[in-house]
Amino acid sequence: MKTLIVAAIVLPLIASYLFVPSLMAEPLSVGDPAPKLKTVDENGKAVDLGEEFKSGFTLVYFYPKADTPGCTKQACNLRDEFTAVSKAGIKVFGVSNDSPEAQKAFKEKFKLPFVLLADKKGEVIKAFGVPTRGPGFASRQSFLVKDGKIVWRDLKAKPVTQAQDAIAAAKKNS
Repeated sequence: MKTLIVAAIVLPLIASYLFVPSLMAEPLSVGDPAPKLKTVDENGKAVDLGEEFKSGFTLVYFYPKADTPGCTKQACNLRDEFTAVSKAGIKVFGVSNDSPEAQKAFKEKFKLPFVLLADKKGEVIKAFGVPTRGPGFASRQSFLVKDGKIVWRDLKAKPVTQAQDAIAAAKKNS
């Protein structure tokens, strides 16, 4: 009987930890300044996002975990449309809480032509206000930065149209 009572209390807590988004996060809004912070890429190399966001368009897309089905579709859509994305003047940064090693393996496996940020501590995720699930898995959200400001956001980013959506947003904000 005690086991049933404990299970009735513990299982819902575990489920909410794994499957309910963090209620603390409030995603950045259009018009907000882009966060200025430093992080590391898939090679462990420092990336100064304040400098990266200073001029032009930058797509920052968040995904839960490298090399999982939805995240792979999203990354490969950007890879397959990378010529059009670049032609639209958009730099791309993919962000998850994976380690640099996991990001590098993901990038190499799928031949991704853009930078993946290894946000192990969740600082970039938190700075953009992206809700998380479970142990820091970012919700699938995207932000387009132009000259240091958020000009577009997609809080329910679609993996198979990520590139096309970003290009359309860049055209509207040119």
